[in-house]
Amino acid sequence: MNTRFEVALWGREEPYLTATAEEALREIQALDQQLSFYRDDSDIRELNAYAANGPVPVEPRLFRLLQRARSLTEATGGAFDITIAPLLRVWGFTGGGGTVPSDAEVEGAREASGMHLVELDPEAMTVEFLRPGVMLDLGAIGKGYAIERAAEILRESEVPGALIHGGTSTVEAFGIQPDGSPWTIAIQDPREPEGVLGNVALDGTALSVSAVHGKFFTEGDARYGHVLDPRLGKPVQGTLLAAVVCSSATDSDALSTALLAGGEELFPVLGAFQADAGALLVRADGTIARLGSSIGSLPE
Repeated sequence: MNTRFEVALWGREEPYLTATAEEALREIQALDQQLSFYRDDSDIRELNAYAANGPVPVEPRLFRLLQRARSLTEATGGAFDITIAPLLRVWGFTGGGGTVPSDAEVEGAREASGMHLVELDPEAMTVEFLRPGVMLDLGAIGKGYAIERAAEILRESEVPGALIHGGTSTVEAFGIQPDGSPWTIAIQDPREPEGVLGNVALDGTALSVSAVHGKFFTEGDARYGHVLDPRLGKPVQGTLLAAVVCSSATDSDALSTALLAGGEELFPVLGAFQADAGALLVRADGTIARLGSSIGSLPE
């Protein structure tokens, strides 16, 4: 997944903790092999190569993840969409750099995008693309899903507290730290590299942060971030950062990306998926919108 995953846990003998952490990280490695857009031997790569020719069977947990992705796409009005790969490719983001495409190229990529072009058969557990050129990229949900699966292993280990993160953009934690304090994460202010927007205490919950400043390219006087709005086929412009806290790392990962593209109009959607969800949004003009109290403001 082209990112660094780390695990912190305590409360049992060190060999036991080491074995537990390694088991969790092996689960992430296995999911990387299954979900990666870039690996030649991944299940997603196989779908992208063959699903336009007919139904392709997938294993049950991957099928359920694709169903979840469809539900998230429908709920967010397309602000989250795993069929974004053709758009990422035309903008040059699948190759690492970036280039501004023509309007015709964007429109061509949009014609091959959209979950309405993906047929999921729950009885046969198959996936079929309804036209050539459709491609899936789970980059906006796969990391959260992997963390959620790994966290299940950590919970089953019966340690009093653990935290796991992927690239610091998605974090899940439960229990407490050795000193009795909660696992607390600070959200960096995109307007000030050394600034902090707020703190989040995690206990059986996950935090995901999406921002436009992570990866970008410049062309002329313009700067283009790597996060695209699937509905427009263009880089996100109206927001700088979106953070979501909820009980599912899978959902927080996807919803933070959707919120970055869709703005605070999507706040009601968060509650539809997670009743206790919280969110923070930094608009392009620097103003801030919040949902709920789980993302606390720093003291003045």
